[in-house]
Amino acid sequence: MELLRKLCEASGVAGREERIREIARDHLQRNADEITVDTLGNLIALKKAKSNAAEPARKVMLACHMDEIGFYVKHIDDKGFIRVVPLGGFDTRNLFARRVLIQGKRDVIGIMNPCGRPIHMLKEEDKKKTYDVDEFFVDVFMKPDEMKEIIRVGDPVTLFQPFHDHGDVVSGKAMDNRVAVWVGLNVMKNLGSDSAFDVYMVGAVQEEVGTRGSGPSCFGLDPDVGIAIDVTLACDTPGVEPDHAVTRMGEGVAIKIMDSYSISHRGLVDSFVKTAESNKIPFQMEILPRGGTDAGPMQRTGIGRPVITISVPCRYVHTVVESVQKKDLQGAVDLLTAWLKSPQEWIGTL
Repeated sequence: MELLRKLCEASGVAGREERIREIARDHLQRNADEITVDTLGNLIALKKAKSNAAEPARKVMLACHMDEIGFYVKHIDDKGFIRVVPLGGFDTRNLFARRVLIQGKRDVIGIMNPCGRPIHMLKEEDKKKTYDVDEFFVDVFMKPDEMKEIIRVGDPVTLFQPFHDHGDVVSGKAMDNRVAVWVGLNVMKNLGSDSAFDVYMVGAVQEEVGTRGSGPSCFGLDPDVGIAIDVTLACDTPGVEPDHAVTRMGEGVAIKIMDSYSISHRGLVDSFVKTAESNKIPFQMEILPRGGTDAGPMQRTGIGRPVITISVPCRYVHTVVESVQKKDLQGAVDLLTAWLKSPQEWIGTL
């Protein structure tokens, strides 16, 4: 889990994914035939099909977005308090009294809290108040003149939380979507020289602000099939009805039927189910009523292509304690590796 720890603890909000890209690039040096970075910052690594594969080999794109939810500095007042603008969807209940990391000229740890009085001084009606992100500020405990030499408007801000190994489960910030980067890197390693396809692992940028990176990279690569790798909701916790759980942590990798951005191609769904069953890989089916993945832009780019999302169930998504089961992680690696090693001849009939 050391690679996943390194990926999760690194900072990489939308538009500033360079730290994640360098970790992934370093790992791919040993496991990819070609590595490039496009103009948006998407990392593109090619694993070529085995030499006796069909010519020309069909192309599969694995979209593994690198960015996490976070903020940019938008204002520094004359007392040195910082205001931020969000990048991605936040539940502000999770932002109270949080440590954050600001990537300035050097990394700076600050405290995020909402504006207003402490609880000891609140009126009863004020205790029920809800807050918007723009009502939060960051305190870095520096004199304004000193701070402005280090931090400026536009610097990225991420929630600060150490990775933790609970035994069967790991938790921390940015499992969404460093899990996918970890899965993609391990798939590329496990394919060795046995891939039935030219596999393009794309470390996509800016997914959390509208799936912006994967579309242009898909346009350039023009793959035959697009596979997004992502976490998905595991709402198998108190207070959520069983029919709203989406997935359950520990019950296997999820094969997505649909979400708000795309409907998975039926042939891909069936072939992944068949692969899981024949390889005795635990799996579950997923329908996500709200939200989406990079499968959406891959499906719609150019003349379009069949797409699917392979998901890892995750509790507490978009918090600093996102949690995944180790065997679900390994199941995603095993399922994708097995599928990509099989020729999937039916794709040629599309």
